[in-house]
Amino acid sequence: MKIDLGKILTRSWQIIWNHKVLWIFGILAGFANGGGGGNGGGNNGTQFERNGTNPFPNGQVERYTEQFNEFFQQYMLIIIAICLFIFILSLVFFALGMMGRIGLLKGVYKLEQGASSLMFAELWSESMPYFWRFVGLNLLVGLVVFVIVLVLVVPFVFLGVATAGIALVCLVPFLCLLVPISWAVGVVMEQAQAAIVAEDLNVFDALKRGWEIAKSDIGGMIVLALVLGIGSALIGVVLALPMIAAMMPLIFSAASMDSFSSIPPTAWITVACCVIYFPILLVLNGVIVAYTKTAWALSYLQLTNPKAEVPVFAEGNA
Repeated sequence: MKIDLGKILTRSWQIIWNHKVLWIFGILAGFANGGGGGNGGGNNGTQFERNGTNPFPNGQVERYTEQFNEFFQQYMLIIIAICLFIFILSLVFFALGMMGRIGLLKGVYKLEQGASSLMFAELWSESMPYFWRFVGLNLLVGLVVFVIVLVLVVPFVFLGVATAGIALVCLVPFLCLLVPISWAVGVVMEQAQAAIVAEDLNVFDALKRGWEIAKSDIGGMIVLALVLGIGSALIGVVLALPMIAAMMPLIFSAASMDSFSSIPPTAWITVACCVIYFPILLVLNGVIVAYTKTAWALSYLQLTNPKAEVPVFAEGNA
């Protein structure tokens, strides 16, 4: 392993603690992160059907369907407007996320080159020239991954329908293989993004450079990815617990509702708790993102400048 994991983790904390302006870029970078995967809830199927009884007696399914159709027809234009607004907002968040990632890399490199302080406006303006290359890199890799997954999954879906689901069992090894593949793509992406900022490369040259750097220390990249990935996931789960706890009263009350005609009182309690906690969660998540991106930036510096040990531990002033 070529990288010094201890130095990277220690120096990353020193940087983000002494230069809290990077927290802002961490918050922005969090907007472009692929949010947490879905957790499968408990399955109560054994309670729904016993001795051939109807799991939804008295026509509940039909009543819920009619209520939903009436609601959709009544508020169709509003729903379309909300969907359009969410789409535009997602584009804005994606752009802010790209600027956050660039700003973090630019800030780390400036500090390692001897800068004593960082200013938000300066980092923002210096990050602008790299914006479209970051967008192109992420869209290109995302499109390639999407096409590959689509080509591999769609045939299994058709076979599954033709064989009553038996062929879908073959998808299990493929889905398990997606985890290390996605991690590998993520590592190359981190190094490619670092190369765009540090070496001013275009998209394709950055991908080649990212692959070369990741390949030069496969063991180190695996260890760093595991430490940062598992560590941030565990911290993320802990940070999400208050939000989950705030949702529980609403979930329990919704389960006992007979119709959707009224909003349960517990909904307002849930909304109030989420509104209060959300800014705290946003800042804490920004700190985590800033730390992980800083660590990846330092790994790039260690692998491209293995003899430049002094700048890695140059103490930054707040």
